[in-house]
Amino acid sequence: MSNVQLIIEERAANIGNFLVGRLLPFREKRTVGPFAFIDHMGPTYLKDFQNLDVAPHPHIGLSTLTYLFEGSILHKDSLGTEIEIQPGAVNWMTAGKGIVHSERTPQYLRTSDKMLHGLQIWVALPKELEEMEPNFTHVAKDDLPQWDQDNVSIKLIAGEAFGKKSPVPVYSPLYFLEIKSKTKQKLKIGDYLYGESALYILEGSIISDGTVFEPKQILIAKDSKLCEFEISENTTVYIFGGEAFPEERFIYWNFVSSSKETIEKAKLDWQNQNFPKVPGETEFVLLPPENNAFKIKK
Repeated sequence: MSNVQLIIEERAANIGNFLVGRLLPFREKRTVGPFAFIDHMGPTYLKDFQNLDVAPHPHIGLSTLTYLFEGSILHKDSLGTEIEIQPGAVNWMTAGKGIVHSERTPQYLRTSDKMLHGLQIWVALPKELEEMEPNFTHVAKDDLPQWDQDNVSIKLIAGEAFGKKSPVPVYSPLYFLEIKSKTKQKLKIGDYLYGESALYILEGSIISDGTVFEPKQILIAKDSKLCEFEISENTTVYIFGGEAFPEERFIYWNFVSSSKETIEKAKLDWQNQNFPKVPGETEFVLLPPENNAFKIKK
């Protein structure tokens, strides 16, 4: 019997001046472990007059993980952080009780042609840490655990798996893995996984129980311990998951919480501009109307 419980197709979503492929949440599967949201950005070719400009916007109750394949983004936040993220590095921003940030094309690239391609991920915080102080961590590409095993290249972007630990400071048991293979072969990695698990195909294909799966699909496993598949040549996949929380999570726009009341307060605080400001920024994203906001529960 196949271990694939659910197949999620990438869906187009507009995030302002940029179109992305939304992977999570999905109506039949709101979260995978603590992972509550995944957007696939690009690949997008931006001309010399086109730039990424996501004005300051708030978050609560989660950590964001930005991971680029191509391009560059300048991150600025209300803690005073200003840092450029490039391919292979990790920006890990924990919102806790509230943070504001902007994401823009760096100044030196704003008048030249460029590419942008990557993943943006939200990881919900445990209930007892939802109101923690916000913080930010940047982890360089070379500081992430990378190794070859069973003829594939593996990178542990966040969390713990395969007896290794990423320096990204996560707050619950989870894993986010990159697996690359130049040759066609069978992989059996369930012994290294735990909790809920899913697989995203970036490029190439995999075969599970005789069925071929291709890019822009997430496969949700019935049982992470049974994670076994055939990976095709020149294929890159991302495997993510971990222990699910006992409480449901609510999401409204950029706010994630186990409490609807906390989300309502955050909405009012943003409308009244009571969140901390991003130094050097004067713009901000308006709270969307109720019928346009991204609103779900687990």
